Amino acid sequence: MSERIVVDPITRIEGHLRIEAQMEGDKIVSAYSSGTMVRGIEVILKDRDPRDAWAFAQRICGVCTLVHGLASIRSVENALSYPVPKNADLIRNLMAGAQYIHDHVMHFYHLHALDWVDVVSALGADPKATSELAQSLSSYPKSSPGYFSDMQKKLKGFVEAGQLGIFAKAYWGHPAYKLPPEANLMAVAHYLEALSWQRDVARLHTIFGGKNPHPNFVVGGVPCAIDLNSDSAINAKKLSQVQDIINQMKVFVEQVYVPDTLAIAGFYKDWGSRGEGLGNFLTYGDFPSNGMDDPTGFMIPSGAILNRDLSTIHDVDMNAADEIQEYISHSWYDYKDGKDAGLHPYDGETELNYTGPKPPYEHLDVEQSYSWMKSPRWKGHAMEVGPLARVLMLYANGHEQTKELVNMTLSTLDVPVDALFSTLGRTAARTLETKIFADAMQGWFDDLIVNVKAGDTRTFNETLWEPSSWPKKAQGVGFMEAPRGGLAHWIVIEDQTIKNYQAVVPSTWNAGPRDNNGQAGAYEAALEDNHQLHDVNQPIEVLRTIHSFDPCIACAVHLSDGDGEEIIKVKVR
Repeated sequence: MSERIVVDPITRIEGHLRIEAQMEGDKIVSAYSSGTMVRGIEVILKDRDPRDAWAFAQRICGVCTLVHGLASIRSVENALSYPVPKNADLIRNLMAGAQYIHDHVMHFYHLHALDWVDVVSALGADPKATSELAQSLSSYPKSSPGYFSDMQKKLKGFVEAGQLGIFAKAYWGHPAYKLPPEANLMAVAHYLEALSWQRDVARLHTIFGGKNPHPNFVVGGVPCAIDLNSDSAINAKKLSQVQDIINQMKVFVEQVYVPDTLAIAGFYKDWGSRGEGLGNFLTYGDFPSNGMDDPTGFMIPSGAILNRDLSTIHDVDMNAADEIQEYISHSWYDYKDGKDAGLHPYDGETELNYTGPKPPYEHLDVEQSYSWMKSPRWKGHAMEVGPLARVLMLYANGHEQTKELVNMTLSTLDVPVDALFSTLGRTAARTLETKIFADAMQGWFDDLIVNVKAGDTRTFNETLWEPSSWPKKAQGVGFMEAPRGGLAHWIVIEDQTIKNYQAVVPSTWNAGPRDNNGQAGAYEAALEDNHQLHDVNQPIEVLRTIHSFDPCIACAVHLSDGDGEEIIKVKVR
């Protein structure tokens, strides 16, 4: 019997995502990803001062504010051939790296772990046995029986009050949960601890950017001055605070996040054979050592991998008209050249045309347009972006630390290499790259200190700040590797104002609908890869794979519903 399930919205994400899945028995045979709110930042930015674009672009998302601001700044600098001081690049790396670590930890514990951890089951755990488990995994000091007993009492208070609150939107007691109570209690304790940890580490953005979550940037560098003897600049005290924050990050990542991921993954090794989908991976490259004009100095290399072939890395040209293109065959937009045209972002159009059903509706017409997201393609290929793409690219390029971490993970879990290309592999890759970035943070900070001690305190280049120095027409792309994957902003400047602006974001690459050739996006393809549902009324399997991408749909679509309500509905037809 064929039936369709609808999960709307997918919770524990930023933004609003609807998944429709066609079933044959208990198996998903086709899936459709729909962003049901529209983003209009590109329209808002037209005719504005390019130097102000970053402040608007940051509002694309309420989570990854920093990366949109930085991508916007880089697009203007690229268009104007505007060099920035070495210190500015290092500070930008530190701020973006801190975003990665903060974001990945928060995603794992507060958004994704609840797909694998049965919170209510933790009430039946033995705190002493939980302590023994935790101590067997790492030397983290907060692992005494008393510590876990206190955490259990706190959880009991939530449950008895009938207010699971922060632990809502999950299917407690579902037979797909496999962790023993002690492992569940350990994970819940670390969930609560991560809430405090993230508050402290976010201070790095405040130190360098003045505030969080919308830190300040400036075309030509960073807006923070360095003066070791000034109370109003980045001084010795603030640099010491940055070092403390980096240390905090490293301890939690190495002694909590990595061990927890490996421990939890050990109970779900069957998820190493489902949820791949495309097998195509894309990175833009990022974290420069010699400026954005020298990709050889990027910590994350750029490139494309097709059909799992790690032996061949294809070059990616962000400016080539025939490489990155956006399609709208199944999106609620119009192009002047018709619905089947593909446009490079420099020529991108944002002409809204909603042709879908009037809410509330039972289902989407997936043969027509069914999403506010476009369908980006690289040379016609649907691509996956994100932590897995980056880890595979580093691995393929022979990055020693990545090779060691990947091989250690495969060995610890006793799973084949193919497990990398899966829901489990995607989740593990996010953890491993967090360790890589935690180590890289120290290197960038050390380089900054060396520069400052040598007398180099420049953080801003004023040479091209005045619009009178700009050409009449210019265009450029600001790209980076955001926590969720390749992010790029393309800008066209004419007569000192923005003529066109297009952002192609990670969740558009991953969550976009089918294109003019019927190719599924990464979410859709992943759900169609070996997914059997134990209970169609509690589709936890759908959540596991979708959350493995860390969806941030506000990046791709951006408004709120009329009532401001967020009620999860699972419909089976």
